[in-house]
Amino acid sequence: MARQGRCSAIGVVLASTLLVILSLQFKIAIAKAATFTVGDTSGWTFNIQSWTDGKKFKAGDSLIFNYDPSLHDVATVDVDGYDGCTVSPSSSTYTSGKDTIKLKEGQNYFICSLPSHCDWGLKIAVNASA
Repeated sequence: MARQGRCSAIGVVLASTLLVILSLQFKIAIAKAATFTVGDTSGWTFNIQSWTDGKKFKAGDSLIFNYDPSLHDVATVDVDGYDGCTVSPSSSTYTSGKDTIKLKEGQNYFICSLPSHCDWGLKIAVNASA
């Protein structure tokens, strides 16, 4: 019987150790990705370029774009689209008013594709580190 008790104790210790390791890995995975609401309480609106100032973004983080879909949209563009306020065939355009977009490593560019909105400052560039 004493022998059975030792095996049970070892099994409990191993199971507990495994549970702690899995819990830590799960917490680390959760901590890696953050969620940011673009424009904070103001949402996706004009003159938003400085919203990224002081924030650190990583690949895998998510941006939430809140806006009135009858007034704006969100388009992912390349640097040329950002600089020229244009949408190309390779751009993705979101129109729900509550869009969540995951950042890729490097520069990520977002504009409103409605006429003149990007020119009036409805665009952001986000650099996401690895």
